[in-house]
Amino acid sequence: MAAGLKTVILLSFVLAVGFLLIILSCALWANWLPLLVALIFVLAPLPNALFAHCGADDFSAHESTASAVDLGRFITATVVVTGFALPIVLTHSEVIKPAACVMSIIGGGLVYGTILAYAAAFRQDYSEFD
Repeated sequence: MAAGLKTVILLSFVLAVGFLLIILSCALWANWLPLLVALIFVLAPLPNALFAHCGADDFSAHESTASAVDLGRFITATVVVTGFALPIVLTHSEVIKPAACVMSIIGGGLVYGTILAYAAAFRQDYSEFD
């Protein structure tokens, strides 16, 4: 399935709404710490993308080289959990307001979901025999 112009427009709209929620969670209460959530969710897919090419090839055993891919997934999962947990910790320590926490979590989820959807929509499977 080829992703078209409508997919790009929808993903850009959702990404803009996610960043808007994160920026509003900072600006409405004059505390810019929730902006770290945007940075965390933008950087979250990087370990997965970097370690994805370290996997097995056609001539090696699958079990022997999967550890690098698993490490990338583990680091990505740790960063994503940090992105969701940081606003909760900041709210619990009364550094940010609860409404800013909710807006930051929803905005961060939209940003990370958009990045995942873009990667899934525009993935190219290369085959030597096609």
